[in-house]
Amino acid sequence: MKKRFLFFSILFLFLLLSACSKKDDIVKPQDVFDTYVKHWQKGEYDKLYDMHTEQSNELYSKEEFVERLGKIYHDLEITDLKVSFKAPSEEISEETTEVTIPFTVSMNSMAGPIEFDHEANMIKVTDDEEEKEHWLIEWNHGFIFEGMQPDQKVGIETVPGSRGEILDRNGNGLAINGEVIEVGLIPERIEGQENEVKSKLAGYLNLTVDEIEQKLNASWVQPHYYVPIKSVPNTQVGLIEKIEQIQGVQTRKVSGRVYPIGEAAAHLIGYIGEITAEELDEMEGYSPGDYIGKRGLEQILEDRLRAEDGVKIYLENPDQTRITVAEKPVKNGETVQLTIDSNFQQEMLKKFNGNAGTAVAIHPKTGETLAIVSSPSFDPNTYMFMSASEKEELENNPLKPTVNRFVLPHTPGSVMKLYTAVIGLETGKIKPDKERNITGKQWQKDDTWGGYYVTRVSDPGRPVNLEDAMVLSDNIYFAQTALEIGEKDYIAGLKKFGFGEKIPYSYALQPSQISNEGGLSEEILLADTAYGQGEVQTNIVHLALSYGAILNKGNLIKPVLLAEEDQSQIWKESVVSPNHADLIADYLRKVITQGTGKPANMSDLPLSGKTGTAEIAKASQGEQGMENSFFVAYNTNEQDLLIAMMMEGTQELGGTKVVVEAVKNLFAEFKK
Repeated sequence: MKKRFLFFSILFLFLLLSACSKKDDIVKPQDVFDTYVKHWQKGEYDKLYDMHTEQSNELYSKEEFVERLGKIYHDLEITDLKVSFKAPSEEISEETTEVTIPFTVSMNSMAGPIEFDHEANMIKVTDDEEEKEHWLIEWNHGFIFEGMQPDQKVGIETVPGSRGEILDRNGNGLAINGEVIEVGLIPERIEGQENEVKSKLAGYLNLTVDEIEQKLNASWVQPHYYVPIKSVPNTQVGLIEKIEQIQGVQTRKVSGRVYPIGEAAAHLIGYIGEITAEELDEMEGYSPGDYIGKRGLEQILEDRLRAEDGVKIYLENPDQTRITVAEKPVKNGETVQLTIDSNFQQEMLKKFNGNAGTAVAIHPKTGETLAIVSSPSFDPNTYMFMSASEKEELENNPLKPTVNRFVLPHTPGSVMKLYTAVIGLETGKIKPDKERNITGKQWQKDDTWGGYYVTRVSDPGRPVNLEDAMVLSDNIYFAQTALEIGEKDYIAGLKKFGFGEKIPYSYALQPSQISNEGGLSEEILLADTAYGQGEVQTNIVHLALSYGAILNKGNLIKPVLLAEEDQSQIWKESVVSPNHADLIADYLRKVITQGTGKPANMSDLPLSGKTGTAEIAKASQGEQGMENSFFVAYNTNEQDLLIAMMMEGTQELGGTKVVVEAVKNLFAEFKK
């Protein structure tokens, strides 16, 4: 009896487990759809096709389906595709043959985010060969975009945005959107003349034949297509006329960046160029073929100047009516106005006559930059379209026209004496009327200096005070003064002026430096620094601001480049006391009327300032090295213009006189 009961108990348990097992073996449609969604989000479109009902796949072959869906998502730059759904609320039994699963699709596209709801109808079918049941999806075009029908086409419409322009203080263009000439070839029109045409065109455009062939051999090119080769400025009329005579060449006017004053503002404004693969990895929101700022303010202000094209994604009906799927409005770049006077900018560059150097003109009371140049320069209109060999040739020019000299600090020579005079007065080491009895043209502290001497230009034959030292530019006077001030106080005085600090300017400038290591512990180095030799270097903008402090009650004004910036703001307060500033102002006037700056003396336009000559790359003491000449001057009465200029290699140009003359003429022209 017990055995029989045990048998029926085991049999019941077996049947119960079998029933449960069979129930658990039922494939749930939500699990199938979950697999479908994973393939969809991974872009495995061939696997989607395999999960569709036969009726769904009648419209396209597998290859056509995969190609079409892939092309749509690629062309529309679809990213972050996400499909979310909930399991059916109704109970799924063996008898259930059809289920509807609501889902939500979200994605990012070139026209912005897209999100819509749809439903997937799932059908249970039996595989006769395997005698198994499967759930398949009834696919339709609404899976791609909401409401999409089989006879609708997906379209893209773009509206190009305009890059922001850069204007001068008077609204004149410094970087504007204009026209350039694009030169192209139509392959079928040069058949039989390929080598001759490519060779001739390469010569005119300064390209290699290989560079032209690379463009003609691009995968998209067809024999009858127009293939862009290179763009040139529309000002090169003669070159364009010659190019148009070549068989198969076609030119077009296309929109492009234009720099109206060309080389006069090349280092300041910069230029644009096509984005590189490396830049694409580093910068967000850009696509291959986009143009970005490569240098100067074009690069510095990229975020403000940058335009974003307007994009519309739409569905087009057979009758050509459209339904918008997503739309991103066009965003034009911002127009930025500078304090620069473009006419003054051009005149300033002309004064260098092709020689190397840099200069800046500021309004000493407001801090506005009226002009800032680096010479020699280059034409950004042409540079944008230069070949690699042309750029290399420019880079190898011994005068280095691509180097931006107003960014760099330079050995200042005697214009450094302003700082030493201020520090001496402020520390009490200089008494204006106290004389130093210096004899001869050379001096050294003692025998520990070996064969090294400080040399001055002339010996007046009498003791000299501070006024004499400034007017005559006496190196020995200032060297002795610095040694009396001492390293600690002298460095503190320079730091008070902002040496070693970032200059608060809208264009990144390298700061002025005290020495290579920052210290002046060696006596000779300290002495040389006092009159602008040694290792001291000043940035031209910083130098101009420092002289401007004499006109601003001893305050260092913050430099201004953008018209929107607040003017007359103080960067460094009380770098010199007002009394000492007035005293030095009197000396700077006498430099022009009686001293080294006398060639700049004009009765109708009184100037004050300081000249300076720095010896560079000097082989040994006693030999003449390359000389860089400085002149810093301001309008004594009006106090509305201050110019600092440095010219390189002036030992072959007549010395400081050539710089003094250039600055003098700029003041005269500014007054007109």
